[in-house]
Amino acid sequence: MAAWHPGHSVEVLENGDDFFPQALEAIGKAQKEVLLETFIFCNDDIGQAFRDALIAAAERGAWVSALVDGWGSYYLPRDMVDEMRRAGVHFHFYEPGPKWLRSRLNILRRMHRKLIVVDGETAFIGGINLAHNHQSDFGPEFKQDYAARVRGPVVTEIRNFTRNAFAACAGKDVSGPGSPMVDPVSDGAVPPAGEAQALFLTRDNDHNLTSIENHYIERIQQAERRVSIANAYFFPGYRLLRALRDAARRGVQVQLLIQGLPGSPLAKHAAATLYDFLVESDIEVYEYWEHQLHGKIAAIDDDWATIGSSNLDPFSLCFNLEANLFVRDKEVNRAVHAHVQQLIEHSDVRRIDQSWLRRRTLLKWLRSVLLYHFLRYFPGAAGWLPRLHPKAHINELRDQIQARDSHNR
Repeated sequence: MAAWHPGHSVEVLENGDDFFPQALEAIGKAQKEVLLETFIFCNDDIGQAFRDALIAAAERGAWVSALVDGWGSYYLPRDMVDEMRRAGVHFHFYEPGPKWLRSRLNILRRMHRKLIVVDGETAFIGGINLAHNHQSDFGPEFKQDYAARVRGPVVTEIRNFTRNAFAACAGKDVSGPGSPMVDPVSDGAVPPAGEAQALFLTRDNDHNLTSIENHYIERIQQAERRVSIANAYFFPGYRLLRALRDAARRGVQVQLLIQGLPGSPLAKHAAATLYDFLVESDIEVYEYWEHQLHGKIAAIDDDWATIGSSNLDPFSLCFNLEANLFVRDKEVNRAVHAHVQQLIEHSDVRRIDQSWLRRRTLLKWLRSVLLYHFLRYFPGAAGWLPRLHPKAHINELRDQIQARDSHNR
C-alpha cells in the first residue's frame, strides 16, 4: 500500500522550458540507469535531443529503458526507434497491436504516465510529453503544463514501479526486443534530500482503479481555506464534484481553471455541462484562453499539492494508466498555488458566472444536457471493451528480477 515518505526535495517545473533542460542534463550525467515512460515521444528537435541523450547514456554503459504509448507515439519513425535499440536502449511500445485492433478496441486504455528516473536518485513526474509543443517558443498552440523534479526516498518507490512496468514486457501489453532486466543501482535506500513529504500514486485497470481520485477526494473533504485546481480535462465523478461543492459550502475558496481553447472539443463541451452545478455551488470557474492548457496540478490549504499525468475526466479516472506525485510541503504548495493564480490573474481567462450562464442559447443548453447524460453512462459502457492484462504476474516478475540481481552481484 502506498504511503507518505518524509525527506524530499521537490522542485516545480513549468513547461518544457524548465523540464527539458533539467531532464536532459540528468540523463546526460547518468552512470547506471535511465528509466523513461511517456505518452508522446515526438520526432522533432525535443524528441531527437532525448533520443541522443538516451543513446549516449547507453553507450556509457548505463541500463536505459524507454516505454512509450503505441497510440500517443504512433508516428515515431521506425528508423529512430531502431537507432536507439542498436545503441543498447531497451525501447518498447505499450500495446501497439495490429493497427485495426488498436484503433478500435484499445484506444481508450492508454499508457498516459510521464516518468523519468535517473540512477535511482532523481525522478521527474508530471504531464509534459517529449515534444516541442510543450515549450513556450512553439507559438500560440503551445501546451501549458507542469512537472516535478523529486529527490528522496520516494524515488525508490517510483523506480521500482517503473522497473516492474518494464518487466511486464514479458506480457502482451508491450512489444519490442529486450534483455533480462538487471539492477545496476544499489539496493540501499535513497537518503533524505529535504523536508517535504511525498506520496506516489498510480492508476491502472487492475488493482488501483481509483487511488488518485480517492486521494483527491479525501484531501478536498479536509480543506479548510482554499482549493486551487488547474486541469485541462475536467469531468470527474459525482463524489469529487460533491466534495468540491461541500468545500465551497463550508466557506472554502474553490478555484477551478480548465481549458477554454477547443483543442479537444468533446472535452471542452463535457466540462461545460458541469458549469451550472459548479457556479451554483459557489465554485469559481475560469476558462483559460491564452494557450492550450495541458496541466494537471492542484494545491489545497497551505501544505498539500499534486503534480502528475492524471486529468480529472473519465479517460484518466476510468481507463488510462496514470501517475501523480502528492506533496505535503508549504513551499511546494505555495509554488503550485502561485502558478494557478498567475494563470488566472495574468492570462487571457474567462470567468464563468451566472451572467455567462444566462447568455447561453437554448440549443447550447440542450446540447449540454444531452452530452452530460451520455458521458455519465459512457465509462460503464466502455468498460465492456477488453482490458489489458499482462501475461506475467508482477510479483512473479519481481521475484525473478531480484533472483537475477542476486546472481549478477
